[in-house]
Amino acid sequence: MSSGGGKVVCVTGASGLIASWLVKLLLQNDYTVKATVRDPNDPKRTQHLLSLDGAKERLHLFKADLLEEGSFNSVVDGCDGVFHTASPVAMDVINPQAELIDPALKGIINVLRSCAKVPSVKRVVVTSSMTSVVFTGKPLTSEVLINESWFSDPVLCNESKLWYVLSKTLAEEAAWKFSKENGIDMVTINPGGVIGPLLQPTLNLSAELFLNLINGAQTFPNRSYRLVDVRDVANAHIQAYEIPEASGRYCLVERDLHCSETLKILRKLYPDLPLPEKCADDKPYAPSFLVSQEKANSLGAHFTPLEVSLKDTVESLRRRTLSVSDSWNLLLAMQINHKLMVFSC
Repeated sequence: MSSGGGKVVCVTGASGLIASWLVKLLLQNDYTVKATVRDPNDPKRTQHLLSLDGAKERLHLFKADLLEEGSFNSVVDGCDGVFHTASPVAMDVINPQAELIDPALKGIINVLRSCAKVPSVKRVVVTSSMTSVVFTGKPLTSEVLINESWFSDPVLCNESKLWYVLSKTLAEEAAWKFSKENGIDMVTINPGGVIGPLLQPTLNLSAELFLNLINGAQTFPNRSYRLVDVRDVANAHIQAYEIPEASGRYCLVERDLHCSETLKILRKLYPDLPLPEKCADDKPYAPSFLVSQEKANSLGAHFTPLEVSLKDTVESLRRRTLSVSDSWNLLLAMQINHKLMVFSC
């Protein structure tokens, strides 16, 4: 990774898990960062950013609304690059159109429309998701190798009521169309379930799942998870911006594992944790599959071993929640629906 050399970049949705690490690494590399958050006066969204090394000198916070056209005009003005990470993440929604689809779809077009007005913007890097890759209707088995040529089917997502998946799929689809029509140099990063240490004080869905697993859950979900370290995802964003040859989409998955296999790793790392032994149903285990790392490797992407990421995730959660009982009570208070809990990417 090269030095930012005083370049100015924008990061949307800066208080999120990936974006917080992205801001941290950008500041470490001498970039000036114009970061958007929903409320710059909310310390839960900003304090962890303002305390980063270099933030006092080179971090500037702005309020921006995904649904407000022109909301990003003044933020991207004067920027060399834009990292668009802002997109709602929710699984249990009442109004999918208003809560997920409109903010994701209209938000990405609003950001790109602002970028199209600014000649200084050389490249836009969009945080997409493996969810916009894998839901094609093709059977997923252990022999399948998924790569960047796969695109999720919006009709299938809609029929299956996979609203978050649909929002990410429609947003990426619209972004590619708009960027090509308007001559925007755009790259997308498509990570799997993002784990690793948290910088932000709030819990993302991935962290909630791990809290559930390590804090007394009686059963584990019968599903596989595509996992990748947040630090690798943030680094890949910067490489996608800095490397001139970078183009198209980049799938980022260190490993796809069934939840039972993930728990085996956790048992070795933490033999005293009360980890669940029983699967939530009696059906055959959902298959794991392979995600190609070839294109990500061409970008110079680094993949932290899953064992390291899992350990750092648990340690981060322990530091944040002080004790197992405290964190379990926190989960209960949040009324998390475990049946709907899946990784955000």
